[in-house]
Amino acid sequence: MSALAFDLDQLRRYPDVEAPDLVAVDATDRLVLDEAATALAAAGPGEVVVVGDRYGALTLGAIALHGARDVRVHQDVIVHERALEANAERVGLAGTYRSLGLVPELVTGARVVLLQLPRGLAALEEIAELVAAHAAPDVVVVAGGRLKHMSRSMNEVLGQHFADVSASLARQKSRCLVARQPTSLGTFPSFPRKHFDEQHGVWIAAHGAAFAGPSLDLGTRYLLTFLGEMSPLARDAIDLGCGTGVLAAQLAAARPDLKVVATDTSRAAVRSTRVTLEANSLGERVQVVREDGLESQPPVSADLIVCNPPFHVGASVQPDVAIELFKGAARVLRPGGELWTVFNSRLGHAGALRRIVGSTKVMGDNGKFTVTRSIKQPTRGESGAAPQ
Repeated sequence: MSALAFDLDQLRRYPDVEAPDLVAVDATDRLVLDEAATALAAAGPGEVVVVGDRYGALTLGAIALHGARDVRVHQDVIVHERALEANAERVGLAGTYRSLGLVPELVTGARVVLLQLPRGLAALEEIAELVAAHAAPDVVVVAGGRLKHMSRSMNEVLGQHFADVSASLARQKSRCLVARQPTSLGTFPSFPRKHFDEQHGVWIAAHGAAFAGPSLDLGTRYLLTFLGEMSPLARDAIDLGCGTGVLAAQLAAARPDLKVVATDTSRAAVRSTRVTLEANSLGERVQVVREDGLESQPPVSADLIVCNPPFHVGASVQPDVAIELFKGAARVLRPGGELWTVFNSRLGHAGALRRIVGSTKVMGDNGKFTVTRSIKQPTRGESGAAPQ
């Protein structure tokens, strides 16, 4: 496709959530591409890397507008990978990039790295550490973000791994940080990081983008207080949106006969969960799956599902994300099976859980978080009731 024929406004968020206040391309995408134009023009095949692209603007823009070839791409969330794939097909650019994990192969020999700044500093640190250790010595990192989400700490994180860090002029409430001259070549990777939670007797491991890092977030900590009440005769359990895998690990440790599956849409979460399980000698006990919701799980196949659902898409509150997870749980639970959920009390998910899953009881509310138990009601044609 020629640059004249390509238009960033063609791109869609699909299959991610689409809503009037959610866009596929924003001012940050456009600014990163403009700031990186000179570097992109000088890069050869395989020398351009894109990290954190959401729906394909950076990847497809670098290819169609700036001539980048054989681009390597890392996206943490599986739905972003699928949106990039769908957009590439739509605009005739399928097969022009490669998707990789956050591993040395992603950035080895790279001379240009385009980055959507992650919200968390640990996520940025892991990316910067990897690029500095494995990219070409003359690599240029162009990292963009919305001003309201940027902080001086981001400059400092980049400054730990690059000798030259500068900021672009702001445009449409966005700005780029540009990093050059990597200084930590050969640095031993500091991720995943591990922490032992003495209260629960569990090791927690986390890659940079994993929610809450190597510690227990308050919602999960509260949900764990109900562990002994969760479907005591369950045969099959799922940790839906597993994060660092603590719920899956605790279920597996407490119930040796329970078959446990941990699922998450995030690469960082899945990688973190696997390390968490290995650190707790549970690697053979839990199956870890990267998927969107419960898409690969058979219907009426689980007796127990535990879930601490996200409620943000980017910076906006999007309760529909949790609703989709609840629908998936309703499909996968056996009749009589239980969905245990913890959520911010102000969200009031209990009503939706009653409509989607079945009888729902508030098991606890500590003023900040609510824990509910929903029991799957049988529908016509379903069989395989949970043990009573």
